[in-house]
Amino acid sequence: MSRAHDLVIVGGGPAGLATALYAARAGFDAVVAEPRRAPVDKACGEGLMPGAVRALASLGLEVPGHPITGIRYVQGAHRVQAAFRRGPGLGVRRTALHDALHGAVLAAGVPVLPLRIGEVRQDATGVSLPGAGLRTRWLVAADGLHSPVRRSLGLCAGSRRRPRYGLRRHYAVPPWSPYVEVHCGRHGEAYVTPLGPRLVGVALLTDRRAPFGAQLERFPELAARLPAERAVTAVRGAGPLRQKARARLHGRVLLVGDAAGYVDALTGEGVSLALTGAGALVDNVRRGTPERYESDWNRATRGHRLLTELLVRARQQRALAPLVVPAAERLPRVFAAAVNALA
Repeated sequence: MSRAHDLVIVGGGPAGLATALYAARAGFDAVVAEPRRAPVDKACGEGLMPGAVRALASLGLEVPGHPITGIRYVQGAHRVQAAFRRGPGLGVRRTALHDALHGAVLAAGVPVLPLRIGEVRQDATGVSLPGAGLRTRWLVAADGLHSPVRRSLGLCAGSRRRPRYGLRRHYAVPPWSPYVEVHCGRHGEAYVTPLGPRLVGVALLTDRRAPFGAQLERFPELAARLPAERAVTAVRGAGPLRQKARARLHGRVLLVGDAAGYVDALTGEGVSLALTGAGALVDNVRRGTPERYESDWNRATRGHRLLTELLVRARQQRALAPLVVPAAERLPRVFAAAVNALA
């Protein structure tokens, strides 16, 4: 067993890499364990809200992407949109985001080791990872939606909600709007994110298990803009999206990003919350107040979780779902306030 590190971060996605950058800034000896080769791709809406853009800039990162000026909801003949008030968002390929974060972590002197973490043993002074030959004062679980570390610690909590899934594909067509468009259908939503002069990403969120093409056909206006021959990537999927964690702190293990719990991708805040959680985690370890991380995480994510939960519940109610966008259309100021509160 090697000497003890300050932090071993399990998972090299945005949450884990951001935690590593904050840890390096705080002077910690940190290591990232990530068995997949960079860049790591995954099913993702790929739209960064302005808060995430600002957080990345504060870390000294410039990520290549396509400016996003706001959010537009579409449901049949109903449309409502809101512009971001505090700067643009950014449409960014997941691989480009990962490349930028991964490069910054290596430049900061934090090793990214090709290790898969198995057994986790805790004691009063730290955490041992026998299979990886590592010892650390604190272990950070940033290993995603279906976190093996969370599961191994018995921190997974069940949900009675109907499960929802995400599917994503890219099309070589020019963006027709500077907004992220959210098309609302009977059984889910389709997100269109401008990613470049001739590239859009399409993410489908649904409670129905069916191939991407069959799901897209449920949005005929959108499907007409996206001929199958213009698809340029394979379909990637994720889910079930809702994941509940009983706690964000368990002894000397702290959970961050999707591993800390996830409601839904409906409001597109996953990366923003990962960056916020990473900063709060490292701040509390640096101050010697890890017990405060749980309350800080709850406070920082409460608004997002409540609004997302409310929207998902409304969208899954047969009587309420058709009324969401028309109501927002009649109350544009309320819609704009909600968008910018999240942004």
